[in-house]
Amino acid sequence: MISYSMSQVEILTGINAHTLRAWERRYTFLVPERSESNIRSYSDEQLKTLLNMGILVRNGYRISKLDKMKSSEIHQLVQEILTSHSEENTDRINGLVLSMLEMDEHAFNKIFSIAVIDLGFISTITEVIYPFLNLVGGLWTTNKIVPAQEHFISNLIRQKISAAIDGLPSPSENADRILLFLLEGESHELGLLLSYFIAKKLGWKVYYLGQNVPLINIKEVLPTIQPDLMMTMIITPRSQNVNEIVNDLIKDFDVPLLITGSPLLFDFELEMEKVRLLSSPLDLEKELNSYKELVS
Repeated sequence: MISYSMSQVEILTGINAHTLRAWERRYTFLVPERSESNIRSYSDEQLKTLLNMGILVRNGYRISKLDKMKSSEIHQLVQEILTSHSEENTDRINGLVLSMLEMDEHAFNKIFSIAVIDLGFISTITEVIYPFLNLVGGLWTTNKIVPAQEHFISNLIRQKISAAIDGLPSPSENADRILLFLLEGESHELGLLLSYFIAKKLGWKVYYLGQNVPLINIKEVLPTIQPDLMMTMIITPRSQNVNEIVNDLIKDFDVPLLITGSPLLFDFELEMEKVRLLSSPLDLEKELNSYKELVS
């Protein structure tokens, strides 16, 4: 059975340890397990309860009243909040955690759709989905979610971004071209898909190779595609120096390369004019606009 420490519950719910202890003393809905050394742990069901309670308390409900309510009533109130127009992204993120734990696609879709209406597509990804994925990453590394839950939610997000890309108009035949890819060993492509959306929205013709592409394959297609820019993301630590990989890719081609990812992996000084580091996929929009101004 999965269990969560108090510190993990704090991160996931936004409820601090002092409040958790007070609720445990005063109310009946929270009864954590205790180890022989008296260390608290919380079950999957207790985490779901606390996620619900956190959402309701942030929206003005008194915990003393909630303690006396049936779980079905609490669930209904939470659903009303999550499907209403709100400026509170913490509630949305907590709602997404719940939808992942319960593998509830319907709940995910409702939360996502309302967020897009309120924030717009790109802000929904950066202000809701990215922070949510950071929480999921923490759960994943501590074995607090099963692989099926992580794959379930990642695929739902991938579907949303892919659908948004398909909904954009096709670029003109003479549009600027950008090649997007992830190198071998890189499989986290949601950020690259967002880059695809951004580039296509700005009118670029996008060549998307996807994840885990061998370097030799990228070099083979460059003469055919003849892109104006290339972009990749480097997140996974690797034995080969990033500088060597970059040099190997660009040495024979006069094509600027944009890179985003973990700053800790970029241990080289940028002496090459062809390479630019982006702090996030959002910087791509500025870069693409700057490129168009430069060549126009």
